[in-house]
Amino acid sequence: MTYSSPERIVRRGRVFPEIQWTEAQKAQDRVRRQAFYERCWAIFERLKPEILDKYYAWYIAIEPDSGDYFINQDKELASTMVREKHPQVIHHIFGINETGISGRI
Repeated sequence: MTYSSPERIVRRGRVFPEIQWTEAQKAQDRVRRQAFYERCWAIFERLKPEILDKYYAWYIAIEPDSGDYFINQDKELASTMVREKHPQVIHHIFGINETGISGRI
């Protein structure tokens, strides 16, 4: 039989306090992420006329550096396909529809 400790350990604060970003670092990261999104969006816009009718409501995962893209009905499978070919690279997923948004509110 095991006994639990009567005293509860209370954790306070952040676990990794050295990861505190300054406002300048946050702004720089927002700019970097926006530039990445715009590169992916440009590829999606170029492909949209070709794929919209055939793959409506599917997902497209785009790796902007190589221009590779993978289309699948399942979002996770599309993401896995990109990770298999480009294991250490970040990619972006769009829903194949007029807006490129995937998911529901």
